[in-house]
Amino acid sequence: MQTHTIDATGKRLGRLASEVAVILMGKHLPDFARNKPGTASVLVTNAELLDLPAKKIKEKKYVRYSGYPRGIRERTMQKVIEKFDVERVIQDAVYCMLPGNRLRGDRMKRLTIKGKI
Repeated sequence: MQTHTIDATGKRLGRLASEVAVILMGKHLPDFARNKPGTASVLVTNAELLDLPAKKIKEKKYVRYSGYPRGIRERTMQKVIEKFDVERVIQDAVYCMLPGNRLRGDRMKRLTIKGKI
């Protein structure tokens, strides 16, 4: 199993997440198959140095729904970073870029995110 190390210093969130998603799916390999989870794991380093614009930190909202009436909960990116960390923001971005099937959980297990090293 290969381990790819990606340095997040100065990279935009979406560009980083799409690069990680491609590796986790195995699309960078010549024997890519949609029904296989892939074998490569990804280590993202320097997550704290990710390039996040101030406007996006203030205005981007993460929405979840409990299933009950009036159960919509919203958090801004700033509150997510305060409560969890930048790692959670990267994790959510990668999670949304992977196809929503049974292999998504296996692919996400092979993602490791570290702060400043």
